[in-house]
Amino acid sequence: MARFLHTADWQLGMTRHFLEGEAQARFTAARIEAIGAIGALALEEDCSFVVVGGDVFESNQVERQVVVRALDAMKATPDVTFYLLPGNHDPIDAASIFRSKTFLENRPPNVVTLDASVEMPVAPGVTIIGAPWPNKRPLVDLVSRAINDLPADGTLRVVVGHGATDGLSPNPTDPALIVVADVEAAVSAGKIHFVALGDRHSTTSVGGTGRVWYSGAPEPTDYDETDPGNVLIVDLTADSISVEPRRVGSWHFVRKHFDLVGAPDCERVKQFLDEIPDKQRTIVKLSLVGQLSLADMSQLEVTLELASDLLGALERWERRSDLVVLPDGDDFEGLGLSGFAVDALQDLRELGARAEDDALEARDALGLLYRLAGVSS
Repeated sequence: MARFLHTADWQLGMTRHFLEGEAQARFTAARIEAIGAIGALALEEDCSFVVVGGDVFESNQVERQVVVRALDAMKATPDVTFYLLPGNHDPIDAASIFRSKTFLENRPPNVVTLDASVEMPVAPGVTIIGAPWPNKRPLVDLVSRAINDLPADGTLRVVVGHGATDGLSPNPTDPALIVVADVEAAVSAGKIHFVALGDRHSTTSVGGTGRVWYSGAPEPTDYDETDPGNVLIVDLTADSISVEPRRVGSWHFVRKHFDLVGAPDCERVKQFLDEIPDKQRTIVKLSLVGQLSLADMSQLEVTLELASDLLGALERWERRSDLVVLPDGDDFEGLGLSGFAVDALQDLRELGARAEDDALEARDALGLLYRLAGVSS
């Protein structure tokens, strides 16, 4: 029997264009902190080892600090051995980070790189065999190649691979696709007993045997991931399998659509943003559609500005946003405009009402005039 933890796609050193200032630093730190959580969970659950199914690092050119902090985080649980597989982001090529001076000089004894497809004993009667990526564009199914000549000799084998399977890939002609039928034939023949995959960031069981899994990324990386933030606790024998997802992720990606026609709808946006529980570790993308008066738009912008300060990031979903500002007769009443400002207001209102290219700029100018007049009054 083997009890171990399966994780993948740490992508340490990942950056996101929508993260600014210290938010990027917190995002980076969370990925290192996840390693500590994984080690602690492995100890707590009495796991014999941890397998990391590829893309340990975002690339082979991440900063030195990322490497040494990751290795130090694994060193913190010396009784847990981490087996790291090079994936498509960090292949075991001539520039491999796993062969760098920084990695080799700081690698603790409990960190092992699966840099070749050879069986590695990890417990009595239990071995690991990896299918590392030799470059970013392999021309063969690396998992099938690694298991092709294995015997059915009673050894309990865990295969660690990376990449898309033939049933999930959008590119069916990719020669590197993992052929699930071949993998499951090897399972049925008793040659292998679990396939720990990386590349898909959502926790996913593949095929019909229950022995082929993507663990998903331990920290989410994008909005389209359906079940990220997990690792898997695996109990394995030749005749039985138990796979239990455990959440370790702390960040969240959220998309939300709003139809806006007035102040009550703007209040719904405010309420949604106010009720987000862990704002510093939440990234939100909003789709805003409709039309607002200048007063309502001004209040909405105050809401969004505050949310931007509190959240990890706040994005506008441009492809699905269409928000038009149409000033009404009450917007400028009571603001005390006179002279040139009144003339400018009239010109901008006339231009903003047209269907010409300059209309959007005119509406933006009206919004600015409204805010400036409101401040001065």
